Parts: sequence; C-alpha cells; structure tokens
Amino acid sequence: MKKVEFFSLKPEIELLKNEIMESIGEVLDSGKFIMDKNVKNFEQEICQYFGVKYAVSVNSGTDALVISLRACGIKEGDEVITTPFTFFATAEAISIIGAKPVFVDIDENTFNINPDLIEEKVNDKTKAILPVHLFGLPADMEKIMNIANRYGLVVIEDCAQSFGAKVRIGEEFFLTGTIGNAGAFSFFPTKNLGAYGDGGIIITNDEKVYEIASMLKNHGSKKKYYNEILGYNSRLDEIQAAVLRKKLKYVDKSNHSRREIAKRYNQLLSSLSDFIELPLFDEKKYYHVFHQYSVKLKKGNRDELREFLQQKGVDTFVYYPYPIHKLPPYEGENYSLPVTEKICKQIISFPIYHFMDLENVDYVVQSLKEWVGIEIK
Repeated sequence: MKKVEFFSLKPEIELLKNEIMESIGEVLDSGKFIMDKNVKNFEQEICQYFGVKYAVSVNSGTDALVISLRACGIKEGDEVITTPFTFFATAEAISIIGAKPVFVDIDENTFNINPDLIEEKVNDKTKAILPVHLFGLPADMEKIMNIANRYGLVVIEDCAQSFGAKVRIGEEFFLTGTIGNAGAFSFFPTKNLGAYGDGGIIITNDEKVYEIASMLKNHGSKKKYYNEILGYNSRLDEIQAAVLRKKLKYVDKSNHSRREIAKRYNQLLSSLSDFIELPLFDEKKYYHVFHQYSVKLKKGNRDELREFLQQKGVDTFVYYPYPIHKLPPYEGENYSLPVTEKICKQIISFPIYHFMDLENVDYVVQSLKEWVGIEIK
C-alpha cells in the first residue's frame, strides 16, 4: 500500500543537507551560539526580502505576537479584534499581556476574519486589530487598514502561515507582514520557511516598535545588565539562524512548489464540487502560498472520510476542530459565530509540502474519488 505523509521535510533535507550541515559546522567551530553574526545577518536578509527597515528575531511565533503587541503599546484592559478560527496562540498572546481578544466571525470563502463585521465590534477600549493570514491566504488587508485608519487602531499581522504571501491593495501587491504596524512570523519546522527547531521574527518600519521589541526579547535591556523594562528571554539561536539563512534563499521556490501542488489538487478535484469546496485561488487579488491545502467537506462524514483515507495510506489533518471562543479560557463570553462553528465541522486538510511528488497528489485524489463513489452508492 502506498503511503502519503501529511507533511515531510525529507525532500527539502535531501536538497539542502550539505549546505545546511556546512553552516551548522561553522557555528560549532565558532563556539558562538547566541546573538552572533548569523542572527544579525539573518535579520538584515529578512529586511531585504520584505523591503522593511527593521527585523527582530525571537524564539517562537508566539513570542513574536506577544512582543509585537507590547511593542505596539497594547496593554492590560485593551481590546484586540481578531479571528476565532486559527491556532490558539493568536488569542493566547493577547490574553497573556492582559488585553482582551474580541472575536469576529470569518468569511466562509477565505476562512479569514470577515472585515465587514469588524467595525461593529470597535469601541473605546479597542486598540488593535490582529488579522491572521490563515493557511497562506492573506486577509483582506485593504478593508482592514481602512477601518484601522478610520479609528486610529494598531494593526499587527499574524503571518505564521503566510511567509511570502501577497495581497493586492489598490493597484499593488504587498507582502504580508509589511502592511500593518508589525508582522509576526513563526519558523516552526512545518512552516513555509521553517527552522529545524523553534523560532520567530517581527518585522516593522516603526523605529519605536523595533526598539521596544529589541529590548523585550532580551530581558528588557538595551545594554547588558541594565534592564529598563520587564521582558523575556526570547532569542533566536545561531544554529537556527544559520539554517534559516540557507532556507531563505529557496523560500520562493518552495512556495512556487506548494502553489503548483495546490493547482494540481484543484484541477483534479474540480469534478467533485458536489462533495468538496476547493480553497480560494484568486490570483487577481491574492498570492496564496498554501501553507495548508484545506477544503470544506459539503457532503459525507468527515471522520469516516479520514478513516477511509488512512486505510488507503493517506494522512489528513483537521485545522481547526474547535473554535477558539468555544475553548475553556473563552467559552464564558457567549459568542455566536455561526460561520466559524460551521467551518470547524467541515474543514479538512490534505497532504501538502514543498517538493511533494505530484504522483502523491494523484494518489490522494484517486483515493478521494473512491470514497465519493462509495458515498454515492
């Protein structure tokens, strides 16, 4: 029986192993593992990639969110508008600093926060909007920025899943992370640009945000042993920076690979439109980088489909089975977010990773078509 893993780094490692091992060896030979030249050079290279002035590397995507929020002036008692359909860390980061996440329902087609529902949640306590570019598809940043500008709100972009994604604003395309006051990225190994361990980064064009974030990541200090504010130990280490520097050179190629895989899925699954609604692929408005290939199951039982595919050797995953507003820390808020609650029951993700063999895509689709045939009977 054929086996199709949901995610695998094997093709990437095979391609880059010699380069990466050489870089790791150089770090080992130097004996310098914290905040040395690889970290500094990586931050500069990130600035060049995004065309921004500043980058602050940290030890995780979660810390990138927490530190971005604090660096942008969000404090205890403030309200931050965000999405309930994302990884828990997005809301968690808001709560950790004492602010309150205010959830707005999602758009059924994009799975991102519905910008048309944001304005009704704005009040005197609202200080920021934290959109998530979910699954590699950018949120509607043109509408979000218009609302933020109208009410004087900070915008922090959660770009954990969208490295290299672009969204059209007016006549131009902008990379996610470069549009709001700050962009927070994760380098968890499964990400489009992933480390071989944990890591994250904050990008911004705001000098004050940069200065505060740089202090917060290093125990609230600008110079050693002189600590001005309470901060964190949140430093990207030299080995991970060395790995990321090598992989950054290939990230556009990796994203192109993911897009080709997604196109293949879309092409082959188009005949199953009664059963599966395919992800949005609107190239006039978005450059989707497909961190996940997630579809809505319109007919049939999701658990039974997953079990059938597992028996065929095909791994699947559900991002995300529980809306954040229904999880214990937030369930007392009594939100009614019907689109999110519906999508959580319909969503299913199929295998995708950069340099995945297209024959594996064909096998996944063939297996899906077998299941549909069983369902029709």
